[in-house]
Order: sequence, then structure tokens, then C-alpha cells
Amino acid sequence: MRVAVVGHVEWVEFLRLERVPRAGEIVHAEARFALPGGGGGVPAVRLAEWTGACTIFTALGDDELGHRAHTELRQRGVTVHAVFRPVPQRRAITFIDRDRERTITVVGERLSPHAADPLPWADLAAHDAVFLTAGDEGAVRAARRARVLVATSRIVPLLARAGVEIDALVGSSADPAEHYVAGQLRPEPGVVVRTASASGGTYTLADGSTHHYAPVPPASTAGDAFGAGDAFAAALTLALGTGAPIADALATAAARGAEVLAYDGPYPPP
Repeated sequence: MRVAVVGHVEWVEFLRLERVPRAGEIVHAEARFALPGGGGGVPAVRLAEWTGACTIFTALGDDELGHRAHTELRQRGVTVHAVFRPVPQRRAITFIDRDRERTITVVGERLSPHAADPLPWADLAAHDAVFLTAGDEGAVRAARRARVLVATSRIVPLLARAGVEIDALVGSSADPAEHYVAGQLRPEPGVVVRTASASGGTYTLADGSTHHYAPVPPASTAGDAFGAGDAFAAALTLALGTGAPIADALATAAARGAEVLAYDGPYPPP
């Protein structure tokens, strides 16, 4: 089973505190840690964990944090194909309050891999499944060489320009930036998944029929929700890559997303 991610990475700093500061207020952090994450980074690490190997095609900032992200992704089992742009690495500051809710501030531009970058794009043709979060039109077409292509609905305009068929489009029903309206992509994706956190979610097939999938109660909520959606998308990609029916794939994805609620950050403890 060969899986890959084409997308972006962020260096994420977590601050645990009693509550997110109100305007003009100072709140002291109770704990602090940092790791490579982002919409492409988290799925790559989780896929490597589940399958023993995952490749990410990405772009990183040519600074200390960009190179640190490259090193730590590799330490987490990810094969990293990256170019370094002459800009700062994109960062995210994530506040985790006493209720384990996460509030995120992103700093810097999203760095995306491009088809003109000297990366081994032809290798994607040998992959069973690819998850796509960022790139240019050429990168999208390269990702489409894989047998199964799953993409985030956050990049619908890019997908429309690329004009390729998406096997599954996934996004949060609560996030306006991930809203998808039928007809935005031609052809229609094989399935459009709209997650709704603890309520489960829905999936719409290419024939227009919409169905509900059930949530999976978490075994523990001692952690936070950061990365739950990314784990869901990664697990969905993997399951579809194995040929699982969509209902079974969504059940697996919901379970993987729920697992994250036990973690501090998006990854299980070492």
C-alpha cells in the first residue's frame, strides 16, 4: 500500500492556558510545545504511523523552522520531498483552553509545492492513494496519477482550474472556507464528505443522493481536538485506497478522528 500527501506544512506552537485572552488581557500559558503540523503535515505523519511509510510533496520556508519541520517529519517516519522557498516558514499559534478547545492564529503565507519544482512527481503514478491540500494546477494533475485522489474542499477553486476528477472531497460543514456547492467541480467528485464533529456528518454521492454517517464516541477526551479533522481525512484516504466501500471508509475515518481527542496535539504520545 503506497500513500502520499501533496500539500502544505505549518510549524505549530501550542500554548495551554486557562482561557483565550480577552482584548487587552494578559493570560499566562501553563504549558508549551511545538511540532510540524498543518493540513498536509498531520495526515502525512498519521499515514506513516498506520502504514509504515508515507511520502509528502511540499514546500517549506528556508529558515530555522522550515528545516526543523523537515527534520522532524522525517523523524516521525515521513519521506519528505520538499523545496525550500526564500521566505519564512508558515507558523500557527494554537491556544488550548481548559475546555480543550483550540483557537488558532496562522502567521505567514501557505507554501505550496508546484509542478515546476524539482520533485519526483512521476512517482505519484505508482501510489494507491494521495491526499491533496495545496499545490498549483500542475501539482493537482500530478496527484491525479494516483489510483485514488482525495482532496480538501478548501481548495475547490484550484481543483476547478485543474479540471481533474476527484474521488472524494472532504471538508467541515462548519467552516465557510470549506463549503462546496454541487456544480463547482466538473466532473462532480465521486463523493463529497461534510464532517460535523460529534454529530458525525454527511456524504453526497455523484448521483446527488445524500446520506448520514454516525459519529464514533471517543474513548477519552483528555486531550484536544487539534488534528482530528486531518486524521479523519488521512484515514478516509487510506481506506478508499484499499478499496473499502464508502460507508466502511467513513466509519474508519470517524474512529481515527475520535482517537485524537485523547492526545495533546495531533499525534499519539511516543
